[in-house]
Amino acid sequence: MALFLLLETSSEVCSVALAKDEQLICIRESREKKSHAAWLTVFIDEVFKEQGITASDLDAVVVSKGPGSYTGLRIGVSTAKGLCYASDKPLIAINTLDALASGIKKEKLNEAQDDYFLCPLIDARRMEVYSAIFDKNLQKVQEVKAQVIDDNSYGEFRDTDQPFYIFGDGAAKVAEVLKGGNVNYISEIVPSARYLIEPAIRKYQKRLFEDVAYFEPYYLKDFIATIPKKNIFH
Repeated sequence: MALFLLLETSSEVCSVALAKDEQLICIRESREKKSHAAWLTVFIDEVFKEQGITASDLDAVVVSKGPGSYTGLRIGVSTAKGLCYASDKPLIAINTLDALASGIKKEKLNEAQDDYFLCPLIDARRMEVYSAIFDKNLQKVQEVKAQVIDDNSYGEFRDTDQPFYIFGDGAAKVAEVLKGGNVNYISEIVPSARYLIEPAIRKYQKRLFEDVAYFEPYYLKDFIATIPKKNIFH
């Protein structure tokens, strides 16, 4: 049985979990904005102490690789790589949107018999989201991309008889534009370390590990620093 430490920092949520194969053992989460630097290592220490283990007892460290928040991803990946270096454990990286799709199917749609589309969304800037689209079997039918939402977004999937489920921390802004038809919104689904478990098992079984020395988060877009509204020199 494989023991995983799972880290999710791609959004405002800071989430740390321990899992043994498919079983979630314990989890710590904060939805406080910009809290990753403050809470990530604290949560890791707490779950280790709760279970009486150290990093050397792990079989792998699992991290959400993005897309998502530049700062959050950088903190999460840096921490994961540090743990792997210190304990000589493999690193498993999971696409954040893949994890959301896996999580929503297990928690909300596992008993659904009919075909449907899954559209996990990560909030980006203004009316932009990071998205991908999956079918009922979690096969990707539209690749990950950054998209500005308008009335025509996802038209080829909305003009079908199959339910089109939208969820994730970018869903609220999309709900202002896309309504009716086969569109269904599932609330309260945001990135969480718990959703990394099943994708991590699949990668672990196939020994699909990252090169710790060279692995970088999947930012999707280059980081753009914002310009302060007030010039401190005037």
